[in-house]
Amino acid sequence: MANKKRIVVYPGSFDPVTNGHLDIVHRACRLFDHVVVAVSQNPLKTCLFSLPERKRFLTLALAPLIRQGKVSVELFDGLLVHFAQKKGAEAVVRGLRAISDFEYEFQMALMNRHQDSSVETVFLMPDEKYTYLSSTVIKEIVRLGGKIERFLPAAIVPEIRKKLRPAR
Repeated sequence: MANKKRIVVYPGSFDPVTNGHLDIVHRACRLFDHVVVAVSQNPLKTCLFSLPERKRFLTLALAPLIRQGKVSVELFDGLLVHFAQKKGAEAVVRGLRAISDFEYEFQMALMNRHQDSSVETVFLMPDEKYTYLSSTVIKEIVRLGGKIERFLPAAIVPEIRKKLRPAR
């Protein structure tokens, strides 16, 4: 019997994708055969970039892994566990930067377990150089005219700057 491909879903709003997000994708690629990066519209967040823009940014940033067949980028709405089931995923991966992330992520993992106990949640910590990094912080730095190049994939920096021209 052939081994089943091990698939994981990495959901998020990715508004915009940061190097911290990419670090989690790379870590997940070491543990699973395929990572589905699932771009969602979180009704609790007001996103600056549209779903297609966020998907395009991720596709640009993850192009080498996509070409290798290790990663795909997809849009989704609805329950995460339903999307994971549809993709044949055995797990959902979530990044934890600090203890402040844990409470929310723990609650979500337990709710997902109640929906479908066969889909596990795997928590990964990014490299420590990304523990303070968030999309919200990036947007604020750009608005105030700060440097963002070391925090974002190079391919998307010009587009982020264009959309978030600093106030003068």
